[in-house]
Amino acid sequence: MSLARPPRRVNCFGLAPFVPRLPATARPGEASKVNCVGLASLSARAGMGVGLPGLLAFGMNMPMSEGANTSGPATSTIVGIDEAGYGPLLGPLVVTAAAFDVPVEIMKRARSDAEGPDLWQLLGGSVTRKVSKRDARLAVADSKKLFQRGKGGEDLFALERAVLTFMAQTDQAPTGWRGLLNMVAPFADEKLRHYPWYRDGDLNLPTCCRPDDLATQRNALRADMAGQGIRFRGFWCEVLPEGHYNQLVNNTRNKAVVLFGLTTRLIQRVADSVGPRPLRVWVDRQGGRVGYRRPLMTAFEDAQLDVLEESPERSSYRLTRSTAPWVVRFVAKGEEHHLPIALASILSKYLRELFMMRFNSYWAAHVPDLRPTAGYYQDGQRFLTDIAPAITRLKIDRQWLVRAL
Repeated sequence: MSLARPPRRVNCFGLAPFVPRLPATARPGEASKVNCVGLASLSARAGMGVGLPGLLAFGMNMPMSEGANTSGPATSTIVGIDEAGYGPLLGPLVVTAAAFDVPVEIMKRARSDAEGPDLWQLLGGSVTRKVSKRDARLAVADSKKLFQRGKGGEDLFALERAVLTFMAQTDQAPTGWRGLLNMVAPFADEKLRHYPWYRDGDLNLPTCCRPDDLATQRNALRADMAGQGIRFRGFWCEVLPEGHYNQLVNNTRNKAVVLFGLTTRLIQRVADSVGPRPLRVWVDRQGGRVGYRRPLMTAFEDAQLDVLEESPERSSYRLTRSTAPWVVRFVAKGEEHHLPIALASILSKYLRELFMMRFNSYWAAHVPDLRPTAGYYQDGQRFLTDIAPAITRLKIDRQWLVRAL
């Protein structure tokens, strides 16, 4: 089934316009500082709730690299998108895109277009999907399998190892939490000024990985990717702190609308960064929604949309645009089937846990003997009870602290 809309100018209002874009005059490496008034008509026009008057949207990530590959075999860009923090009571929602350039010949050899290339197999010399202390290779899997929470606190080792090893492929080596944010979500800092628990201070990186181990992993992965002609393009993140999350959810009355909006913004950010080239996007599906035709048409009004598949396991769409075609797929348990989705889940979880470290540090300075929290509902309620006197004393507005569920 094919559906098309006439092209129209994209501005900063409604779902399509809420996606920030680089101006035509932007230089490579330069991101436009766009103040978009939120998701104004996203839910009403997509049939997913009521409209949103808006708030300032997060800006774009600086391009990791520009344009298509001009040397070597022809490539296509594949993207994985996943989130962390969709359900908690405390802390931010983080959504990440991870992108790779893969030779077209490898794409053709995939079992099917829907499944795409198996990067775990192609990069098997340096990467594994299995979590094992006996395996020296880099573990890339669902972040819930990599993240360990022990008596001594959070163990970020496996998450951090994967994030910093892949970032090193684009010659990025963040030395702190704020530096990492500036690389993957460069305008998030503007929003964090509203939150005393995020506004000040930093965290040194790496928190637990040894530099020599990271160097070994970096070199092994680089050699493996070079041997396959695969290139890691980078990470892009959207970070939605508590108060901004509440404003969006309260106005749309549907947190799925908020997550979908961040997802489509990431798709556009990747497209703006890599230039006019085909995109193959796999998104980890949240909940039981099967049909994404209407919200995708609202998000990208200049595209012709073809429904390729809609099933409980996978929903696939081709968007034909004047620049380059995209195929976007929403996949159940996507982090188990696609390495880019698993990698996106890892950075989302890692970044959220760094936020929670800053969050817990702030409140521990105001409440003696306070037990830290991961922010999930039951323990989050305990934490709020423990800090209740401090909330009153510090005159904290709970709308900027406690997330709507």
